Amino acid sequence: MTIDQLDARLLSLLAEEPRLGVLECSRRLGVARGTVQARLDRMLARGVIIGFGPDVSPAALGYDVMAFVTMEIRQVAGHEPVAHRLARIPEVLEAHTITGGSDLICRVVARSNADLQRVIDLIVDVQGVLRTSSVIALDTPVPYRVMPLVADVPRRGAS
Repeated sequence: MTIDQLDARLLSLLAEEPRLGVLECSRRLGVARGTVQARLDRMLARGVIIGFGPDVSPAALGYDVMAFVTMEIRQVAGHEPVAHRLARIPEVLEAHTITGGSDLICRVVARSNADLQRVIDLIVDVQGVLRTSSVIALDTPVPYRVMPLVADVPRRGAS
């Protein structure tokens, strides 16, 4: 689904001020409240908007170490059983199937480097995981973001 310029403006407004209500969004965008609500409903139904968050900092919760763990898995059962088991480990923030020499990559957090070893041991204990490799993130100069894509809508002329 593509979005138009009004959708892009609405998404940008909510990204800047996530606690704005529909009425205030309509006032700032100069459109009817029903239009804003219909746009939000449509973008939610089509999976454009996937959450209203709050975004929580793992570091603020005491998880100061972030790492990426790649793993090779046993191919017999596929990735779904492994991913299901990984989802039970709270420190596994996300997992993706990937191409290349490994099968999965996870973003994980830990309270310290020593605690990271505990998290990696939990991952290695997952049935179906054959081998892992990890790298510790030192900094996040470009955090996860999608708003540059939304901002690009007027330039692309999507509708």
